[in-house]
Amino acid sequence: MNTSTDSLTWSAAHRPLNRRDVQTLTLSALGGALEFYDFVVYVFFASVIGTLFFPPGLPDWLKLLQTFGIFAAGYLARPLGGIIIAHYGDKLGRKRMFTLSIFLMALPTLFMGLLPTYATLGVFAPVLLLILRVMQGAAIGGEVPGAWVFVSEHVPHNRTGLAVGSLTAGLTFGILLGALIATFINTHYNKEEVISFAWRIPFILGGLFGLFAVYLRRFLEETPIFKELHQRKALSEGLPVAATVRNHLAGTLQAMLLTWVLSAAIVVVILFTPTWLQKIQGVAPALSLQANSLATLCLTLGCVVFGACADKFGGRLTLATGSIGLLISSYNFYFSQPVAPGTLMLNYAITGFFVGVVGVVPYLMVRSFPAALRFSGVSFAYNVAYAIFGGLTPVAISAWIVYDKQAPAHYVAALCVLGVILALAPQPKRH
Repeated sequence: MNTSTDSLTWSAAHRPLNRRDVQTLTLSALGGALEFYDFVVYVFFASVIGTLFFPPGLPDWLKLLQTFGIFAAGYLARPLGGIIIAHYGDKLGRKRMFTLSIFLMALPTLFMGLLPTYATLGVFAPVLLLILRVMQGAAIGGEVPGAWVFVSEHVPHNRTGLAVGSLTAGLTFGILLGALIATFINTHYNKEEVISFAWRIPFILGGLFGLFAVYLRRFLEETPIFKELHQRKALSEGLPVAATVRNHLAGTLQAMLLTWVLSAAIVVVILFTPTWLQKIQGVAPALSLQANSLATLCLTLGCVVFGACADKFGGRLTLATGSIGLLISSYNFYFSQPVAPGTLMLNYAITGFFVGVVGVVPYLMVRSFPAALRFSGVSFAYNVAYAIFGGLTPVAISAWIVYDKQAPAHYVAALCVLGVILALAPQPKRH
């Protein structure tokens, strides 16, 4: 595969961001935040969903297990959905699939908010919930890599880091938005009201916001690189994902390992740690969630900062520096527990900022594949790796904690070392 298309399209690229670039980044990040909110809001109401969608006679632990089983089904559906959406993204255009992915997320989220419960539908209620969750997983599998490819092919070559970092910040902001709305619902409604109707509000809002994001994406344009590929009749022939694995195996493996680093940072530090603080360190739930919200906000900022640093200093140097910073700050955070609330907030915030090094990961991933296969390459590597590592990490950490309460710190540190190794490793050649 000749990479001259990339250099030709980006030859006039060393310029500041213009107004159109900013509009593209803003609309893409906003849509990504809303779609990620739709995907994660489920977990904030897992307990209520378990109560409403499963037989009342089941033990609470079994209801929760089945509820999280349906949540995990969304992760398992990511690779298939991502590969299919990416296939047509390389064949028909980035914009079409970029818009389709958020539409496929908005509708199931809206339907979740309107879905009858077990008391009305019986066993069909959890079955329908599972189907909707699988649809969400397929949609998010196409959204994340599609968004990275879309913005990276729109902006100047020397602003790619800022573009994918800002987009990643939008995705992480979706997690924060879900946590804030869940906090608002549980604060302004009592337990009976939440179970009766209020749990539906975040899903209905997410669906409506998602449909609004579909409308906004109508104003985006196809990427210049895809337009040139189409004009030159240089689009990938056959199955892009097959060509990716066959001709770019080294780049695919590197992208999968980079995804492992990303998933470890997000899943452990942001998603798993509040439970660790409560169960292992005895931190009050309200305080742990407040600290987590601050850390997530700092993560959002960190994604932009590290993405911009990649443009200025190079992706590999930025990845190595950020990984070392995350290793030091995370060890300081985990081993300083339990501490005073003020220190907890500060240490968690600093660690959250260094988790923002994940903003460099898409910068390196989009450079691992030629333009004609980029969507499929990034999507395959990211989604398969995230389904494996993102799904197994909480299980592995939970089992490890039985023997070592500092298991999260050691796991994050090990993946930080992997990040440094990947930064020092040779860049895979593109054919």
